[in-house]
Amino acid sequence: MPRDPRFDILFEPIAIGPVVARNRFYQVPHCSGMGYLLPETQAAMRGIKAEGGWGVVNTEYCSIHPTSDDTPYPSVTNWDDGDVAALAIMADQVHRHGALAGIELWHGGSRVNNTLSREAPLGVASLPPSSNYPVQSRAMDKDDIRAFRRWHVDAARRARQAGFDIVYVYAAHGYLLDQFLSPDHNRRSDEYGGSLENRVRLLREILIDTKEAIGADCAIALRIAADDGAGAGQSQPSERREMIAMLADLPDLWDIIVRDWELDMSSSRFFGEAPHEDIVGYVKQVTGKPVVGVGRFTSPDTMVRMLRAGVLDLIGAARPSIADPFLPNKVKEGRLDEIRECIGCNICYAGDQFGAPIRCTQNPTMGEEWRRGWHPETIPAAEGDGKVLVVGAGPAGLEAARALGQRGYRVTLAEARRELGGRVTRESALPGLSEWARVRDYRVQRIREMANVEVYLESRIGAADLVEFGFEHVVLATGASWRRDGVGRWLSRPLQWAAGERVFTPDDIMDGVVPDGPVAIYDDDHYYMASVIALKLRAGGAGVTLFTPDSTVASLSAVTNAQRLTRAALLEAGVGLRTERAISGFDGASVEMVCTFTGRPETVPARSLVVVTAREPDDRLYYEITSDAARLAGSAIRSVTRIGDALAPGTIAAAVYAGHRLAREMRDHGPEAGPVRRERIVPGRAREPGDVA
Repeated sequence: MPRDPRFDILFEPIAIGPVVARNRFYQVPHCSGMGYLLPETQAAMRGIKAEGGWGVVNTEYCSIHPTSDDTPYPSVTNWDDGDVAALAIMADQVHRHGALAGIELWHGGSRVNNTLSREAPLGVASLPPSSNYPVQSRAMDKDDIRAFRRWHVDAARRARQAGFDIVYVYAAHGYLLDQFLSPDHNRRSDEYGGSLENRVRLLREILIDTKEAIGADCAIALRIAADDGAGAGQSQPSERREMIAMLADLPDLWDIIVRDWELDMSSSRFFGEAPHEDIVGYVKQVTGKPVVGVGRFTSPDTMVRMLRAGVLDLIGAARPSIADPFLPNKVKEGRLDEIRECIGCNICYAGDQFGAPIRCTQNPTMGEEWRRGWHPETIPAAEGDGKVLVVGAGPAGLEAARALGQRGYRVTLAEARRELGGRVTRESALPGLSEWARVRDYRVQRIREMANVEVYLESRIGAADLVEFGFEHVVLATGASWRRDGVGRWLSRPLQWAAGERVFTPDDIMDGVVPDGPVAIYDDDHYYMASVIALKLRAGGAGVTLFTPDSTVASLSAVTNAQRLTRAALLEAGVGLRTERAISGFDGASVEMVCTFTGRPETVPARSLVVVTAREPDDRLYYEITSDAARLAGSAIRSVTRIGDALAPGTIAAAVYAGHRLAREMRDHGPEAGPVRRERIVPGRAREPGDVA
């Protein structure tokens, strides 16, 4: 299908200093959870994006010196000449597909702990890190500043040696150069502190140094905040406009972010597409150089509007490029309905926060490009002509059916309910989760286009049916149900409720049950579910108290950048919050709880209780069919496999991954685990570009 002409502007080349980007699609620097230990994994992931049509593909933050060590969070390193070969692997992969390669040079200043290098952190002043690690930075003196300038120059030269086309100066997100810019952090009395001109001095010097170091055929980018950060959605340019004007012509590209991290990497629970526009829109009025910015852009129409309105020159993306590395090519080829739109769940960020390669709810191949050889758009043809029955059309079942169908298998998808999507459909109806329905919608659309995939709704299947149907392979994606007995992280033994008829689960609430108020919600899940249930019930007028044995509310939401906003939303809605309280009983009039530290009992008045704890796999059908060996032996069935929540309850992302992996590994005799490569450090040998570990 030809490209819609209204999107032509997205494919116009643009000069970035001495280099030219082939289009306006720009993958900004973003964390990967891969870091310096996994250069092949990193390179393959970035290379796929270049193949998918992104005009510029950048690294994540790249440490320039051992005094900038963010362990346990994985970063790329550019400390010495030994790093050049590993960095070159990525640059080569990106160039192979015609894109420009960028590298974000970074020093964390007083925000890092240096737990691996054991170097004393450096900062504009002696300050503690952003973590609770018991260390403080030392205030940089003139010798330290000269050393820092030298480190940055050396790193820039190594970056150029590795083949990068764009070298970043990173003065944002509270790191070292940003600390010098800040009137709050920078209280120095020398020429690097005090006035705005003095606070900008080091950044100006670094920009000039870096430009000289990289030469005339390499571009320099500056990443900086457009505002001073007065809070989510309330930021104002303040002196930032003057600051950017002072540096207007020094970089070849302005990469503009907003200071508020919760807004900068906004969760779809709280922000829609393009939430930064009002904050960053003035920058192009100040500089004649190209400007790139982000906004979780998922709509090509929004992208075009940002360019035509003069807000941006390039469409920056981190999460949309993760959800669909081939987004640019799909726009170019008129395949808009094939775009896997980012849902803003931020599970990608969670991977990095856990020190593991990122994963994506929409794109199950993310992070598996090198390790498993998975490509986001292509998949091997079916092995054999076996028919596959997938039972359950939640995220695991939908992805399994879609990917099996793409391989060419004859697939039947059977769903007990009258609608597809399983938990995705149910959860996306809860407050703030509507964009999560994209997980269902993308897969349903693809399945509808496949003549070899049949879908049956309101089809409850028993073991006898499985035998009679004559399928060679049976995939059970029957999901899981929330427990009602309180068992979870805190309690390992079930509780017997004195008023069991007034005890509910998230499944009940999603089924439309409206508990009598006041309602107590016990959260031993610690992710998003208890919070959105509380907001739903509160919106319905019920008095709600949420209590948890954890020390904070929705603690797991911190790794998706949503914990503080979650707590703020609960407080604004009037939900009572109690932490460090474990449940011990419920009698229909009050909830009994104990302090998790002292064991002291207390009660909270409540007529209804909602328990959000653990889930139980719905695996009855699996054991019913697999326990009858004689029945299986007399059937056409070659394999019976559980996937997703039916095997081990987890995130929606985990369920989608499980469905995709099942489809990838299906063989004539049944699923078979494919090869997995591991990267290994080879002592005494520098890695060369293209080496395979």
